[in-house]
This record gives sequence, structure tokens and C-alpha cells, in this order.
Amino acid sequence: MSLSRVIVGFVSGALAGVVIGILTGRYRLFSNLLTPLFQLLRPIPPIAFVPIVILWFGLSELGKWFLVFWGVFFTVWIAAHLGVQKVDETLIRAAQCLGTPDKKMLREVLFPASLPYIFVGLRTAVSISFYTLVAAELAGTFSGIAYRIDIAQQNLQVGQTIGGLVILGIVSAVADRGFGALSKRLVWWG
Repeated sequence: MSLSRVIVGFVSGALAGVVIGILTGRYRLFSNLLTPLFQLLRPIPPIAFVPIVILWFGLSELGKWFLVFWGVFFTVWIAAHLGVQKVDETLIRAAQCLGTPDKKMLREVLFPASLPYIFVGLRTAVSISFYTLVAAELAGTFSGIAYRIDIAQQNLQVGQTIGGLVILGIVSAVADRGFGALSKRLVWWG
């Protein structure tokens, strides 16, 4: 259950973060509308939303996914936003001189050139998704690694508590290492 919560929250937060980050990084209108709002919301930790999430979503999986989404989205958004802004102006001007339409510019120039930044944000978000998972599972659930850690702690089962923490650390480290290896293969130019 824990992995499914991380995967759903991570994928949805990452997709939204990349798309909106590219739009706010490229278009001043999107940036002027969304960046001030995101800069206001970004510092709020996902754990602060636990009471609100319980009110909005009850104890459903949607609430857990939302908390992981929240933790992932802003990290990926800012990486994509900055990545697009850091694209070499010479590449953009060359594409414009060759008559590249705007949609093609996004897809074939800006997105590939900003991928190194985006992957740094994605890799950071992998770790964030796991610590947000702990907050999500402590917000009323009956399965998952953090739930088992909490139950063991309440029953004063120190060995099981430490064992759960070790498992959480191993799973998080494996995910981080796996993502790091994947990013080196996919973004070899970055």
C-alpha cells in the first residue's frame, strides 16, 4: 500500500509540476498568474495539511495521494520553471530564426534543454514523497509502513519500530538510487 501511495502521488505531482513549470517558465502570463500563488503555498509542509485533508477526503486513499502530490509538485514545478528559464538564449533564437512554431519550440528545444534541471527536481521529489508518505499514513490509515511503525511504537515494540524505519529507509534509498541511475541514462547530456 505504501508503494502505491508513493507512486500515484509522485507520478501525478511530477506530471503536473513539469507541465505547469514549463508553462510558467516560458510564458510571462502563466508566470505572473501562478508564480506568486505557488511561492506563497510552496513553504507549507504537507504535514500541515493533515487535518484539512481528513476533513476534505476523510480517511480515503485520495487524501494520502493528495499529501504526496503536494510534497512532490512544488519541488518539480520550481525545477522545471528554472530549467526553462536557464535554457541558452542562443538555442531559442536559432530555433526562432528557423521558423520553429511555439508548440514545437516547447517540445523540441525547451523541454530537452531543461531536462537536467527537471530530473534534479524529480530525484529530490522521490525522497520528499517518502517522508510525505509518513505524514499521509499517520493521517488515519490501516495499512502501510508508517502505519505499522506507529502501531509498533504505540505498543512499545521498539524492535519492530526500528525495523519499520530501516525498511522505510531501504525502500527510499533504493528508489533514489534507481532514479539516479535512470536519470543518467535518460539525460546523458546534462
